[in-house]
Amino acid sequence: MSSEPYHGQSDQQLVAAVNAGDKEAFTPLYYRYRDWVLRLAYRFTGNHADSLDVLQETFAYLAGKFPHFELTAAMTTFLYPAVRNLSIAANKRRQRSSGGEETLAFIESQDVANPTADDVTPLLTGLSADHREILLMRFVDDFTLPEIASALNIPLGTVKSRLHLAIAALKASPAAQRLLTDY
Repeated sequence: MSSEPYHGQSDQQLVAAVNAGDKEAFTPLYYRYRDWVLRLAYRFTGNHADSLDVLQETFAYLAGKFPHFELTAAMTTFLYPAVRNLSIAANKRRQRSSGGEETLAFIESQDVANPTADDVTPLLTGLSADHREILLMRFVDDFTLPEIASALNIPLGTVKSRLHLAIAALKASPAAQRLLTDY
């Protein structure tokens, strides 16, 4: 099975092909977004096995949308809420099975006092979950502000406000200031 006949086709064209019954057109969509979904799921879960489960569940969810799927935004904008919600569910399953000990160990292992350029996680842990999520969507995932609003189903003004507050909090953070003065 080669994805060569689909080379260069847009997401819209691939979705139309799958809707028309060409099941092989789903494969290039999978390969196009697989790594992005996996990275995002890992960011939410902090667990490799859970992120692989979320990857599988996300594409099963997408496949279930056919043959009547309408792509009205970027594919990442459509997939983001699915990855987020499936990751939250995976975290809840893991916490129920482990009593939350793995999450506590992950949080305790973070070195907030000495951040490095390769590890900005401690800087972000000081932000609220809403502010952190929007900051990461904007600067890591390269979502536009309207795409963030659409993916999170919140008003554009709320996105702008949260992004502004997140950036202001980072600028005021002594750890961020130390990190920036080291470079």
